[in-house]
Amino acid sequence: MRSLLFLLAVVLACVSVSHAKDLIVGTSFNNRLLHQVKEEYNAIPLKKRVKEFFFSDPGQQVIKGVIARDLDHTDASASITAGGVGFSYVNIRMKSERGSGLNYQIEIYA
Repeated sequence: MRSLLFLLAVVLACVSVSHAKDLIVGTSFNNRLLHQVKEEYNAIPLKKRVKEFFFSDPGQQVIKGVIARDLDHTDASASITAGGVGFSYVNIRMKSERGSGLNYQIEIYA
């Protein structure tokens, strides 16, 4: 009985993690936060919203982690289109689901 409950807890944890549309690349563990910003874009009925975010470190520090969290928990997506981990710059493209806005918190670690 105990092992069945443990298995059920693991399955539920995996399902809840796999449903998230957050972008997590690299690691934030023991790294310094370089930049943190909240990106918002209002919804337009029947339209998908697309927003580009660009960050370049003036100190040319190498990026070790990028996190883009969907604060509204929608089916929006975020992807890195240029740079990222191992570079000193990153370009993130965020795309909303149809009829919804964007609400992301972006964190860059070095």
